[in-house]
Amino acid sequence: MPDGVYLRPTGLLHGQTARVATAHGKAGWLAGGPLAFSLCEVIEGEPGRAKRRIAAYGELAAARERAITVALERITHARDPLAGLSLDRPRIMGVVNVTPDSFSDGGLHNTTEAAIAHGAALAAQGADILDIGGESTRPGSDAIDAAREATRILPVIEGLQGVGAVISADSRKSDVMRRAAETGAHILNDVSALTFDEESLSVAVACGLPVVLMHAQGDPKTMQDSPAYEDVVLEVFDFLEMRIGMCEAAGLSRARIIVDPGIGFGKTLEHNLALLEAISLFHSLGTAILVGVSRKRFIGTLTGEDEPRKRLAGSLAAGLAAVAQGVQILRVHDVRETVNAVAVWRAATNGSSTGLV
Repeated sequence: MPDGVYLRPTGLLHGQTARVATAHGKAGWLAGGPLAFSLCEVIEGEPGRAKRRIAAYGELAAARERAITVALERITHARDPLAGLSLDRPRIMGVVNVTPDSFSDGGLHNTTEAAIAHGAALAAQGADILDIGGESTRPGSDAIDAAREATRILPVIEGLQGVGAVISADSRKSDVMRRAAETGAHILNDVSALTFDEESLSVAVACGLPVVLMHAQGDPKTMQDSPAYEDVVLEVFDFLEMRIGMCEAAGLSRARIIVDPGIGFGKTLEHNLALLEAISLFHSLGTAILVGVSRKRFIGTLTGEDEPRKRLAGSLAAGLAAVAQGVQILRVHDVRETVNAVAVWRAATNGSSTGLV
C-alpha cells in the first residue's frame, strides 16, 4: 500500500443496520454494498514487522493522510460490471476441468462432449461464470504444451456459447489466452498473475477482457514442498498490488482486474486460514475478489475427509466465510449447493427476501 499503510475493513454490517449506519456516517459501503463496515484494522509497516490498531470508520473518513484516503476510496467504490455481469451480489464460478489429472474431478469430463454437457448443467444450476481449464495446476502437477491445452478447451468454449453463463478461460499461456478470446471467452483466469508467459500481459491487454490475477508461491510442481512467509496476508497483498501496477502501466485498467489470493497455491493450512480470516483486506486493492476454496486439501485436513468430492460441507462453510467479508466471486465445483447456500445467507443477513434476485 502507499506509504506502507494497509486498511482491512471490519465491523461488517448487513441489512437495515448497514443502511442506518452509512446514512449517519458511522460506516462506509464495502465495494458499493450491500455490506458496510464500521471499523478498519490499520496496519502500518513491512510484513513481519507491522503494527496494528483498530480505528472507527468516521475517524478514517476524516483523516487527511494520502494512504488512508486512497485505501478508503478503493474499499468503498462500487465495482464495475465484469463481462456484463454486475457485482452487486456474490457470483458463482463453476469449474469445468477438461483434464485427466485435476485434483478433484480429473477425468470425469475429459472429452469435449462431456465437458460441454457438464458446463451446461452447471449453468442450469445457477453458475454465473464457467471456468474452462485444460491444464491441471494441482500440487505436483506437470505443465503441458499450449497446443494440447488449446485442443482441450477451445471446442468446449465454443460449445458453451449461449448457455447463459459468462465463459472464463483458465490458462497461464499467452497463445491459449489469445485463441480462447477469439473463440468466445469473456474472462481470462491466470494462476500465475500473467507471469508464467512473458507474452501474457500484452495478449491480455490486446484482448480487452477482464483478467483474474492469482497469487501462487512457486510452480505447481513444487509449490507445496515448503511454502514460507513472514506475513502471508501482507505478502500476498503486496504481490497482487505489484501485479496490478504492472498491468495498469501496460494499459490494463484496474476496473478489468479480479484478484485471487490463491488459497492452496504455495500455502500451508495456517497460511490458508490466515488469508480467509483477513480476506477483506483485499478490497483495498480496488478490484473484485475471487476465492477458490472448493474441495481443497486444507478442508480435508480440518475435517478428516480424504476424498475431495466428500468435502462439500467444508467447502460451503469456507465459501460463506469469504462471502461474509464481501468476496464477489466464488469458484466452486458444487454449483447448485453453493447457489442455495448463498441465497439463504443473503436472505438471512438482509432480514428479508425482498429485493434479492
